[in-house]
Amino acid sequence: MKYSFKHIFEYCALRAVSWPLNVLPYRAALFLGWCVAGFAFHVLRFRRKETFRRIRFVLGDDTPNERVRKIAWISLRNIVFNAIEMMRAHKIDRKWVERHIPDFSDAIPYVHQLVSERKGAVIAVPHCGNWDLAGWACAIFGVEMFSVAAKQKNPLVNDWMNRQRECGMTVLERGSGSLMLKQMIKMLRSGKVLAILPDVRMKTPDLELPFLGGTLNAGRGMAMFAIASNVPIVPAIFRREGWTKHVFTRFPTLYPDPSLAKEDDAKRLTSEVLDIVDRAIRETPEQWFWYNKRWVLTPVKKPKNQESKA
Repeated sequence: MKYSFKHIFEYCALRAVSWPLNVLPYRAALFLGWCVAGFAFHVLRFRRKETFRRIRFVLGDDTPNERVRKIAWISLRNIVFNAIEMMRAHKIDRKWVERHIPDFSDAIPYVHQLVSERKGAVIAVPHCGNWDLAGWACAIFGVEMFSVAAKQKNPLVNDWMNRQRECGMTVLERGSGSLMLKQMIKMLRSGKVLAILPDVRMKTPDLELPFLGGTLNAGRGMAMFAIASNVPIVPAIFRREGWTKHVFTRFPTLYPDPSLAKEDDAKRLTSEVLDIVDRAIRETPEQWFWYNKRWVLTPVKKPKNQESKA
């Protein structure tokens, strides 16, 4: 059988939950999500101890308990709100964007001009606010977007998530090998825009860079795609204000430097993006995703042969 009973059950449960959330008005759907997040945070105490530890590591042990608690609560609530907005992705149109991301349309002419001049671009959007909105909103305003997503263990859920994301952009599954990398470079050179998450810890040793008071094993892919395609990187941040308003902030554009060796340029570009993300997280820490299973600052285990050489 192609799908196990567990796969079918999880998928049916997901669709059963998403149906009322699509029927209800936007704020009513978010209210249900607020109730779920409140139960998980206050009753189940979902990953609270580890999340509190992470927040104190970044902001300092002297951070007041109430502030730590508030940051953790809003972060979890935002994750649930993001999930609800993904379930309602087909409802996100130009009118929705203009109402809930009022300053977004002001940034679009610049993006179109940049793509026209450089034949493509990379938008670096970290896990802040609802980061998926970057792809959906850009596509609504005529920017051809694509992204890379990890494959879920449940193939039915994986296909559903890709369909939701593809309401606004093309989604490529991570781990498809060199053919996917060539396809991505080709898409960038043809005038499409890659949306990528820069604040991700790689499983294998890569670029070790300072981040949030520790060291992040960052991936060089974002920078190498920009260098190989000769396109700029546009760092941007989404923040959620209240329940339904989203604020979009675009930072200065970064360009590959042909005078540098590729490795050095990749490290420079990645470091500059992470500096922007670091400052943004410290400014509004409740907007960041603190609950990731794979904590970004966990050291990466080096291969045994590399350890023996050391």
